[in-house]
Amino acid sequence: MAPRSDKSPNTPPGRPPDKSSDKSPNDTPDEPPDRTEIVEKAEEYLHDTSLSLEAYENLSRSISELTPIIRTDTSYFVLGSYGREEIRRLQLVKDRLNRRLNSYAFLMVDVRGEWENGVLKFRVLADFTDHIVGVVEHDRSGFLVEQGLFVAEESYFEKTHVLKREYEGESPYSWMQESVFELLDREGRLYAWSGEGALGRETEKIP
Repeated sequence: MAPRSDKSPNTPPGRPPDKSSDKSPNDTPDEPPDRTEIVEKAEEYLHDTSLSLEAYENLSRSISELTPIIRTDTSYFVLGSYGREEIRRLQLVKDRLNRRLNSYAFLMVDVRGEWENGVLKFRVLADFTDHIVGVVEHDRSGFLVEQGLFVAEESYFEKTHVLKREYEGESPYSWMQESVFELLDREGRLYAWSGEGALGRETEKIP
């Protein structure tokens, strides 16, 4: 994750005093993060844009949604396309992971609340999740943004696993996607499947 900005953001009314913390998001703390920490992350990810009072209050209300992610032994952030067929397979992966003892798997849509934007929401959730699990079927949809962030941030890449659908004949994936797959394959974190039975079996291989 990029280093936190040293700038002192403008403080909206009602913001609690700044508190220093030695905790890293990847340490999986037992309590939800301090509001100030999340606001600082938001302003960093939004390129030091100070949050309005309304945006700050919305973000503060969303912090409680992080509680099950943080208080579970192992959390899985399941990502993929939200088409009618694709989301059924995302739910399959989520359900398989949730069968594990003391585990919590979730989709981005499961975490509600009013977030400043989608990239901010993805990054905050990814910061506090143990594993990112991508289910990739093609080169369409907004999921391509998250695939780019997998490798752009080393902290995300190190905890990313991708379930890649295989096809007979011509591949539907872009050159950039194939490059991401190659990197993950070298690390042993690329899992190939072609049907839902195989998808379930490959999901079981994810730590």
